[in-house]
Amino acid sequence: MVREVHIDEIVEAVKELTIKANYELPEEAVLAFKGAVEREESELGREVLSQIVLNAELSSKEELPYCQDTGVTVVFLEVGQDVNVVGGSLTEAVNEGVRRATEEGRLRASMVWDPVFERKNTKDNTPAIIHYEVVPGDRIKITVAPKGGGSENTSRLAMLKPADGWEGVKKFILETVKLAGPNACPPLTVGVGIGGNFEYSAILAKKAILRPIGERHSDPLIRKVEEELMEDINKLGLGPMGFGGTVTAVDVKVEMYPCHIASLPVAVNIQCHACRHAEKEI
Repeated sequence: MVREVHIDEIVEAVKELTIKANYELPEEAVLAFKGAVEREESELGREVLSQIVLNAELSSKEELPYCQDTGVTVVFLEVGQDVNVVGGSLTEAVNEGVRRATEEGRLRASMVWDPVFERKNTKDNTPAIIHYEVVPGDRIKITVAPKGGGSENTSRLAMLKPADGWEGVKKFILETVKLAGPNACPPLTVGVGIGGNFEYSAILAKKAILRPIGERHSDPLIRKVEEELMEDINKLGLGPMGFGGTVTAVDVKVEMYPCHIASLPVAVNIQCHACRHAEKEI
């Protein structure tokens, strides 16, 4: 049996999730920042982390954006193959949800139509960046992840040589975090995508930062490299907001995918402390 979902339901879900993601950090993120206060050796770093926790509590309580940069609205849609979307365009439904969230949630409009010349603002933070995946079942899972410009601008992708191996991959990741410095507003969540091809490694890296902070990969080898990277990144000494310290990252997430025999794509998606996302299944 094919289940019908009307676009009005999708519009409302995207609107609610976009507002929620901008107002409320995931619970595990706030807990991670509270734990980081205890681990941070720098007095200034501890103060910065305490202010981050306070900001998270106030933004949720007062229903205000956690960060003034409400970002590019990135939407992941897992669409069941037994779902029939009725009433209009699924893509337009997502954008309408973002449009309404921007107005009703008092979110900053940051998107410009022309990226090079006039850079005219679209005034409603559309269009969203939408990633579709067809999955078994008759449900639609919607994940909204607003992505600020500061951290996104420090993200990088490289097409390494297979001979570069793990040491080459790690060198690129650490170099990326070091170059990001204070511009990415640490403490960071670092998403890493290894494999696939040019574009898919970047999607892997973006999806990686959606995993809950503190959750390790189920594959023992990937779990090991996540822990290794976490330790090495925190040895860089950038610290909270780049003021120096022992907590540069609260987590590192790695996702891997098969790739061509001649390739070794690596993407690093840097996420600032505003690690915002919300999800719902309809």
